[in-house]
Amino acid sequence: MSDIIRLLPDSVANQIAAGEVIQRPASVIKELVENSVDAGATSITIVLKDAGRTLIQVVDNGSGMSDTDALMAFERHATSKITEAADLFSLHTMGFRGEALASIAAVSQVELVTMKRGATLGTRLIINGSKVESQEPEACVAGSNMMVKNLFFNVPARRKFLKKDTVEMSAIMREFERLALVNTGVDFTLVSNDVTVHSLMHGSFKRRICDLFGKNLDKQLIPVETDTSIVGIQGFVGLPENARRRNPLQFFMVNGRNMRHPYFHKAVMQCYEHLIPADSQPNYFINLRVDPETIDVNIHPTKNEIKFENEQGIWQILTAAIRDSLGRFNVGPSLDFNRDNDVPEIPVFDPSDRVAPEIDIDPSYNPFGESVPSATEFFGQSGVTGRRHVAAPRENTAGGSLRGSLRAPVTDWAQLYDDFMRKRDEGLDPEPGSGAVLPAVESDTAAGATVPAPEHRDGALPFEATAPGGGAMQYRNSYIITSSREGLMVIDQHRAHLRVLYDRYMAKTGAEGEQPEFAPQATMFPEILELSPSQSAVMSELREPLKCLGFVVTPRGENRWSVDGIPARLSESSPRETLLAMIDNVTETGLDLNWAMREQVALSMARSGAVRRGQPLSSDEIDSLLSELFSSTSPTLAPDGKKILTILPDDTFQRILG
Repeated sequence: MSDIIRLLPDSVANQIAAGEVIQRPASVIKELVENSVDAGATSITIVLKDAGRTLIQVVDNGSGMSDTDALMAFERHATSKITEAADLFSLHTMGFRGEALASIAAVSQVELVTMKRGATLGTRLIINGSKVESQEPEACVAGSNMMVKNLFFNVPARRKFLKKDTVEMSAIMREFERLALVNTGVDFTLVSNDVTVHSLMHGSFKRRICDLFGKNLDKQLIPVETDTSIVGIQGFVGLPENARRRNPLQFFMVNGRNMRHPYFHKAVMQCYEHLIPADSQPNYFINLRVDPETIDVNIHPTKNEIKFENEQGIWQILTAAIRDSLGRFNVGPSLDFNRDNDVPEIPVFDPSDRVAPEIDIDPSYNPFGESVPSATEFFGQSGVTGRRHVAAPRENTAGGSLRGSLRAPVTDWAQLYDDFMRKRDEGLDPEPGSGAVLPAVESDTAAGATVPAPEHRDGALPFEATAPGGGAMQYRNSYIITSSREGLMVIDQHRAHLRVLYDRYMAKTGAEGEQPEFAPQATMFPEILELSPSQSAVMSELREPLKCLGFVVTPRGENRWSVDGIPARLSESSPRETLLAMIDNVTETGLDLNWAMREQVALSMARSGAVRRGQPLSSDEIDSLLSELFSSTSPTLAPDGKKILTILPDDTFQRILG
């Protein structure tokens, strides 16, 4: 019987490694730029075509390579950065495995032009899918010029699953930002489809932050700096008032290397507890300096996850440093124990000084000989309303004593309860002239009548609903409670309104393949959007398709956009929040502005206009909301799949009360 275990060919092994190291064009840029940095480059230019799908070119002025080194660099596990296993625990370079170039060459067509410093002639090397096609002498400048063409041309499945150019370009921009932040001493230029996106000069850390994300960050950052035997911390954190609900700028670096570290992120968030809303996150740019022997960067192919030996100690130092910075800039509350003025004097306790309280007691008053007030007198002429209005006390003409206004005790408790409920219902009547937040819905359904359930596609009503009459009420300004034949129904008002608005907006988009009916409405005062470069790149691609949805967006300079028109149906929503949500959706999902994207647009618009938890609603608004909800195609599920309502069966209360 022949042996069945054999070594894989290098071309196959390189493609397997490429599956871990080279996931998308941004991964190629990361590996090539880090190689340029390790080569001592002070100027790096990145040129892209079709978001890296067609061409990724990285040009640097580093040390360059000889013709032999250039050929050897594309072999697996060939590197100049380590020589033995012990070097893994004292790394001072970005790369060390010797897999990146071999993996890139396995899934693309590579052309390298390079020359060592001090040499008079360079070399041109052409590799096609791990196969060396040619190597010839070439006259060039010192440094390296690497061109990666037709990425994944020989792996159709990988190329097919690349996302749209807007999504891939956004990922490239995020990777470029991380590389530029960690290498502030290098000049960077980024060119995409013959358009210069970034041109960064070397400088300080703060200058690089402002060059990347906007000069308005200059006054929004607080410096954080400390130096201990365990870790040195240097960087900036954002002011609490500049915390962001989406796309916060959050970067961790260690020894000049980018990293993701949820544990340290939690430490930063703990410092902002009670300073920012729960749905917001602060900006931070924090660089840690530790002994290379106390970290392990060899736990993930992308080298973005790093294990620290002294995680708990670094947590405490990081937390103390950030809180100290927030306190020094008067962001957090502080206690002053040295105040000498305006201190209230506390008298010394003297046990012999007993002062009896002055109490005006009527000696003729007998609390057991009086009658109780009637329901009318107890609740007042205005009754008890849903807002707990208390009637003003009536003046007593019998000498100011409450006893003069009391009558005989009431023994008809049924009449007292009916009187209480009648006055409660009168108090719940909406005040005349009160405006309704939710649009009124014409309905012929009487209060308490059965609502015929429509044909539901999904999330059909698991119960026989009754139309809201006077029985629906709001609990904690967040939930609507009403009765059904199965028990007590609890409805999330935000999700219910989200479903109603989503259905309404989707009805205006037309059938699939048709043009939507969102007519643009000019804004009286155009809103200016300050976007990040990655967001601005996505907006450039979406500008024309957005016109079909009623948005008129005009460029107003570098990463600045003016919202000159919005859909007429969006008048009650925030165009800024809607557009930012749309950019996020396109970036994360890669959807076109076709029918699927219109669903995202409708959802974004609905989220912007839906009532929030904690917002009080009048009786008319509650009735309108429930009427539209029970007429929806999916009244039990919100557009994002979350439950809108739940029912507590009658036997639940019987079990609880016994």
